[in-house]
Amino acid sequence: MAGDVRQVTVRWREELRFEGGAPGRPSIVVDGNGSAATSPVELLLVAAATCSAADVVVILQKQRVVLRSLEIAVVGTRRETEPRRYTALHFRFAIAADGADEAKARRAIDLSLEKYCSVVASLAPDIRVTYDVALR
Repeated sequence: MAGDVRQVTVRWREELRFEGGAPGRPSIVVDGNGSAATSPVELLLVAAATCSAADVVVILQKQRVVLRSLEIAVVGTRRETEPRRYTALHFRFAIAADGADEAKARRAIDLSLEKYCSVVASLAPDIRVTYDVALR
């Protein structure tokens, strides 16, 4: 069984700036040093936040929660020495919804971060993943 295979293409533009993405879709600009655009390590945080957000939206909908807003901030802690990989991620979920309580919100977030989010699941297993949630 081959599985789901994805592909992206990235092209060098100038300095440490690159442009790319999935074939046939709008491209994104990534800056290797983060001065002119989101850096690759910041983009990993965006990917983790978006992946988890999508899961949380679907799970809350299944719980019959009417979502008004969802915002996720992710703080990543990196090693001081090379490779400067992430050693910890902390998600901050802010949810405004009708029919949501902390138990439902935490259930949705736990399911996402521990089971469904393929981006978080693809990270090294020793990266500590934590979160807090605020209901608005």
